[in-house]
Amino acid sequence: MIVVAGEALIDLVPAPVPSAPASALPQLLPQRGGGPYNVAVALGRLGSPTSFCSRVSTDAFGTALLSGLRDAGVDTALVQRGPEPTTLAVADVGSDGSAGYGFYTEGTADRLFALPPALPDGATALSVGTCSLVLEPGASAYEALLRRESGNGVFTTLDPNIRAGLIADADAYRERFLSWLPHVALLKFSVEDARWLADIGSDGDLEAHLAAWLERGPAAIVLTRGGDGLSVWSRGAGRVSVPGTSVTVVDTIGAGDTVNAALLHRLREIDALSHAAVAGLGVEVWRDVLGFAARAAALTCSRSGAEPPYAWELSA
Repeated sequence: MIVVAGEALIDLVPAPVPSAPASALPQLLPQRGGGPYNVAVALGRLGSPTSFCSRVSTDAFGTALLSGLRDAGVDTALVQRGPEPTTLAVADVGSDGSAGYGFYTEGTADRLFALPPALPDGATALSVGTCSLVLEPGASAYEALLRRESGNGVFTTLDPNIRAGLIADADAYRERFLSWLPHVALLKFSVEDARWLADIGSDGDLEAHLAAWLERGPAAIVLTRGGDGLSVWSRGAGRVSVPGTSVTVVDTIGAGDTVNAALLHRLREIDALSHAAVAGLGVEVWRDVLGFAARAAALTCSRSGAEPPYAWELSA
């Protein structure tokens, strides 16, 4: 079983309003979201046994979030409940489909996540990341979960999925990120997030930082490059890249989360959910894994909001 740990929230996504005057207030549609939540739903839709580990509100939004998990076949036994409100993220979608976010997080349920005593028997992988590793006191509990399960031999993945507006002290967060790397088997992020973490501009030497991060512990680092595809830097195969899949982009909400899920799903299918197995993957296997992730992400980009594909859509 793959355990996904982190926040579940509601994305408020702009709805198209034909002929609306420029002065009109935006119409916002609530959609289920949160990076880890999207990863769990995507894994469930792809057919991987998955459990979600979080704290979710008992309000109407929280109930809808749990229903979405169960509809995807995700186990919710590790979900803690609380009366605090659900976190809200207001999405601002650009003309190219890219999304920025404003967050309403004060006093919300997912911030009060507590370290569970144990993961279920048979848990083989743990995926963490996004806001859950920023907002205290839950961030420290998720960090403790990552460290503990890595020590227990569980395959661990990290997607920092940077939301800079939530990070009060960038330098402190960057140091914290480095401290996680010895406990991470697979690191995944976008080019933009990698440059933010490296604290370099668009002309900085990102590859030098990737090599340094790889030396700190991960078996592989996957970098997403939007429409240009995906690349991996791994201990066994070096750098491997695949192109993006051409698609008409509606928005990019949830695309990176779908990549996370697709990577984990494909690695599980080839029995490679271990540090040693990922470190030893060859070039052609990585091309297959990355290509699968690129196709899955493209389908997510072809529809509004975080709507990852089902297994049948990728086998057609």
